[in-house]
Amino acid sequence: MRRVYPPIGEHGMIGDLQSCALVSSDGVLDFFCAPRFDSPSVFASLVDHDKGGYFRLAADDSELEFGASTVRQLYLPETAILVTRFLSHHGVGEVVDFMPLADPEKASANRRVIRILRVVRGSVRFELECRPRFDYARAPHELVLRGDRSAVFRGPDLDLHLQSTFPFRREGEDVVGSVTLGVGETAAVVMDTTLPGRIPEPLGLEQAEQEHERTTKFWHGWLRGSAFQGRWQTMVHRSAITLKLLTYAPTGAPVASATFGLPEQFGGERNWDYRYCWVRDGALASRAMAELGFVEEADAFRRWLTDRLRERKHTGREPLQIMYRVDGEPLLVEEELDHLEGYEKSAPVRIGNAAADQLQLDVYGEAIWALTQSRELAEVSGYQGWQTLAEVIDWLSGNWDRPDEGIWETRGGRKDFTFSRLMCWVALDRGIRLAHTYARPADLAKWTAARDEILRQVMDRGWSESRQAFVQHYNGDVLDASLLFMPIVGFISPRDPLWLSTLEAIEADLVTDSLVHRYDPEASPDGLRGNEGTFSLCTFLYVDALARAGRLDQARYTFDKMLTYANHVGLFGEEIGPTGEQLGNFPQAFTHLSLIFAATTLGGQLKQRGQRGTTPHGRAW
Repeated sequence: MRRVYPPIGEHGMIGDLQSCALVSSDGVLDFFCAPRFDSPSVFASLVDHDKGGYFRLAADDSELEFGASTVRQLYLPETAILVTRFLSHHGVGEVVDFMPLADPEKASANRRVIRILRVVRGSVRFELECRPRFDYARAPHELVLRGDRSAVFRGPDLDLHLQSTFPFRREGEDVVGSVTLGVGETAAVVMDTTLPGRIPEPLGLEQAEQEHERTTKFWHGWLRGSAFQGRWQTMVHRSAITLKLLTYAPTGAPVASATFGLPEQFGGERNWDYRYCWVRDGALASRAMAELGFVEEADAFRRWLTDRLRERKHTGREPLQIMYRVDGEPLLVEEELDHLEGYEKSAPVRIGNAAADQLQLDVYGEAIWALTQSRELAEVSGYQGWQTLAEVIDWLSGNWDRPDEGIWETRGGRKDFTFSRLMCWVALDRGIRLAHTYARPADLAKWTAARDEILRQVMDRGWSESRQAFVQHYNGDVLDASLLFMPIVGFISPRDPLWLSTLEAIEADLVTDSLVHRYDPEASPDGLRGNEGTFSLCTFLYVDALARAGRLDQARYTFDKMLTYANHVGLFGEEIGPTGEQLGNFPQAFTHLSLIFAATTLGGQLKQRGQRGTTPHGRAW
């Protein structure tokens, strides 16, 4: 039976580097947008059980003498191939889900999902339901059957084709079917999206198995490029695969998350659309990938970002918008889908994102921090790349001292956010270093003066004597976990007394059993109703800060505890709820890139110490 709303974390993700799909641990594909991440949904029952549409392929529990089957879900090791296993008194069956990667760098409307059914013990009866709902469930479709094993759902701008190695039948404008398999028997269902009127190539069971083998080889071959050899390798590599899956290969733009409309608080209004490329998130994701040795992914993002800078060069506007569509389109008009009830009635369900028009000055820091990370990136950028970068730094040196909306995109008005100033300092500092290293032309006197002025201002106005800590913005005493970046980017020593005092204040105000809140919305109103869970990015940044401060045992314990909040296949959403549930859009690139940062820092520190982690008193933390 299909659950009304499975937990957000009860999903695995499959993808082909242009789009992706979520499959619940019940075997229900309940979220899929095509042909791109930011395209309208085809299946979205995750945000409306009745109207959203879904594609179910699962064991039939209705006739089991000894009750429902047990379900287990896992990834084929070091791949993005998802296996959902159904274990019952009568048998053990599997549904293997994946999306082949045929020429992922070439943009097209053709998406393919392959679902292979296998039985390894006894016999299992599988049920099929395919109920697409095009254009966010706003557009009707027409079903055309072509025999009893092929069908096409004709939508407004996209056709969905279904092929099966076993019969199915019409049910209204949807299809249903079933098949019983014994030990060693297999079947397959293939779903394709195409432009209207196009017919995909037929795909039988043998071809499906061949695609499975090719997809396995792709992921194994790609992951061999990882340079990470430290602790927690399995989790780090799962995060790397997740970041790769969330990257639109034709342009190199990573999206912030796979989904839209999933709530940060059940029943609340904090339900955003994250299927776009934030400059901040993309830059940090590219830096995380480069740290693991995936320089090609980092360079692809550099090219995408450089194109955005060149496009706006002569417009008279800010050099960067904070987010774009994956093809670089800057228009992201926010809409509310009033016909969808939302996950667990969390409304409104939004698409588009009005935050695209906000001013967030910190994005220049993240972008330049990422793009100046390695010699390889600097070399491939060349002189033309340097000119583009230098023009941005020139502009920033005269435009950094302004209130903005800040990293958390609050809708409560612009303020002098300390984090925004911090990252402007990073942009200038890294630009100065790069100019020196490669002897590039630059107005170093102007850049240096601006950098030093920012540092003095943050030390003077961003520090609260009453809190003995750096604070969220200049006109208050509210703490903010984004400032955990301060020692990471080298603004302050991780063992400076001012920083250690800030770390203690953050622990007292924002940390709950090792999980970290972004800030306190009651103390710093953000223009929205309700609260939210702990922010997983911030928890991993906290681990990084603890490690840099020399508190290795606490950092390791906190990191290991945080890993227990990953879902059953190693994925994280945006936040952790009060009872340990995943909240917000899922999976979240921010969380997985910060996991990589934390693992790299903590692993390096532990290696330097050269012994098992103990507290200064010799006790295990």
